[in-house]
Amino acid sequence: MKAEATVSIEFKSEKMLETVFKAIKPETLTPPTRRSRAFIKINGKTLILKFEATDTTALRAALNSYLRWIRLTVEILEILENA
Repeated sequence: MKAEATVSIEFKSEKMLETVFKAIKPETLTPPTRRSRAFIKINGKTLILKFEATDTTALRAALNSYLRWIRLTVEILEILENA
């Protein structure tokens, strides 16, 4: 079975989008497991993530990891903006 998902996240600024992209990109180059892969690209102010996995469990794990990394990066950037 092959599982796939695509997630689009719109950012309020291109600077924040670029920072998140640069933070996440290395993770897509060397996946921690052979069960899933992630691909990312930018379209305007939107980050597009495409996931491919061997099963839904691996897909869910990959989605959760990337979304947590993105959320963490955004939270840190927001703290730094308000400091």
